[in-house]
Amino acid sequence: MNFSEVFKLSSLLCKFSPDGKYLASCVQYRLVVRDVNTLQILQLYTCLDQIQHIEWSADSLFILCAMYKRGLVQVWSLEQPEWHCKIDEGSAGLVASCWSPDGRHILNTTEFHLRITVWSLCTKSISYIKYPKACLQGITFTRNGRYMALAERRDCKDYVSIFVCSDWQLLRHFDTDTQDLTGIEWAPNGCVLAVWDTCLEYKILLYSLDGRLLSAYSAYEWSLGIKSVAWSPSSQFLAVGSYDGKVRILNHVTWKMITEFGHPATINNPKTVVYKEAQKSPQLGLGCLSFPPPGAGAGPLPSSESKFSLQTLKPVTDRANPKIGIGMLAFSPDSYFLATRNDNIPNAVWVWDIQKLRLFAVLEQLSPVRTFQWDPQQPRLAICTGGSRLYLWSPAGCMSVQVPGEGDFAVLSLCWHLSGDSMALLSKDHVCLCFLETEAAVSTACRQLGGRT
Repeated sequence: MNFSEVFKLSSLLCKFSPDGKYLASCVQYRLVVRDVNTLQILQLYTCLDQIQHIEWSADSLFILCAMYKRGLVQVWSLEQPEWHCKIDEGSAGLVASCWSPDGRHILNTTEFHLRITVWSLCTKSISYIKYPKACLQGITFTRNGRYMALAERRDCKDYVSIFVCSDWQLLRHFDTDTQDLTGIEWAPNGCVLAVWDTCLEYKILLYSLDGRLLSAYSAYEWSLGIKSVAWSPSSQFLAVGSYDGKVRILNHVTWKMITEFGHPATINNPKTVVYKEAQKSPQLGLGCLSFPPPGAGAGPLPSSESKFSLQTLKPVTDRANPKIGIGMLAFSPDSYFLATRNDNIPNAVWVWDIQKLRLFAVLEQLSPVRTFQWDPQQPRLAICTGGSRLYLWSPAGCMSVQVPGEGDFAVLSLCWHLSGDSMALLSKDHVCLCFLETEAAVSTACRQLGGRT
């Protein structure tokens, strides 16, 4: 495993281009575009104010920079560096900006969510969409780029509108049986739209492309409900994380629950592998605790070691957004594994085997887990905790790596390259690239660290 030199960064704004050729990063009001292979600067753009959001177009030919404080969006071209575009929303303000799937339209959401303005870079035409709902996830595109679903709020009622992205014509418009819609998301195959309600009511609704209600699911009533939702890449499973500390898996045939995964503070199953980060032994960032799966060649554990307790956080329940429940969950790219984090056990990452519907491994860190992300090409999970180490898990085992550099490089976030051969590690003021070895080399290193399959 190798690391690049460290580059300056602002506001954790750093993204690989969709084609994997470029790396864009921001330093105050400057946008820097580098070649991924050489890390040489290809383009340096200067914006009118400090950049607050960047996003690549789907074809990697353009990149937008949003300056919300000034209501501005600037667009830059990699093929024609002298060309640029400036969009000023004026007194309407700006709170969000994103590309359409074709990479030739920009959708700007004005302050107070009064409207969404669709700007065309080709024809310079403008379209308006009224009544967008102010929620965490109110816009979602199908993966093939054909359709956009938009959550709306009008006359004190929730609606969903489905638009054709080629001409922005309204395809379907229907109301949803929700009190206060919180999020929407297409299945990866683009056939089903998931809609979930406020955390005050447990309800998730599944709609077809033509607006028909396929199913509605509610696990319980009179308690805090859904906190996170994730589709499997195969579109066969929908994972729903809730405030009761459980993940419920719905199947795509009947849309009924096939199993639920609890997250207790005590691991009782001796077949579950637990990795605990050790404060001592600097060569071993993570050590494998003695819960080998069958066939690992280890004898039975003494009864005193048959349980393992995880560090828990006592939530403050009399305040908004208590730190309880499943705050993060993500499927591996092959849909074989699901990674989760229970917010009142913040130091632990749980990895579930979706084929066998059982707990596969638990990773307990010394510090709370900030984020985790799957390798786009294989079941390999990268984890960061805000410290100077990077943690990697695969079915072969687990390992940690010290990020080199002067002082401590506090890894606050990370993002994978689409090839899975490298990733960008982001700290408060810097970014560096981490280059990984092949899967065979990583598996060998994991076995040396004591991981078991």
